[in-house]
Amino acid sequence: MNVVDSSAWLEYFADGPNAGVFAKPIEDTARLIVPSITILEVCKRFLQQRGEADALKVAGVMQLGRVVDLNSALALDAAELGFRAGLALADSIIYATAQAHDATLWTQDDDFEGMPGVEYRKHQARARG
Repeated sequence: MNVVDSSAWLEYFADGPNAGVFAKPIEDTARLIVPSITILEVCKRFLQQRGEADALKVAGVMQLGRVVDLNSALALDAAELGFRAGLALADSIIYATAQAHDATLWTQDDDFEGMPGVEYRKHQARARG
C-alpha cells in the first residue's frame, strides 16, 4: 500500500522533476491510500494558484484512491507520532495514516527524511532555460 504526501502530489500535478518518482504510487490506485488532509492541502494550493475548476479536477483524481478520514483513533496515533518525531499537524496525520495501513509514505518533504516506512526523494529545483 502507498500513501503520497501533499508535497509529492503537488510535484506530480506540476510535472516537476520528481513527478516520475511519484507517478507509480499515485497511478496504482488499487494500492493508494489518500489521507483526507492531503486533499485539503493540495486543493487549497490549487484554489490559491489555479482556481476552483482545477482544484475540483485534482480532488477527483485524488479520490481515485481509498480516502481515509481522520477519526479519533487515528488522531491519537498522529498526536503520539507527531510528538515523538516533531512533525507538524498535517504531517503527523499523513504519517499516522501510512503507519496504520502498513503503507509506504512517498514524499519530498525533508521533515520525513530517514523515517521508517518513508520513500523520500530530495526536492529538485526545476531547470530554467
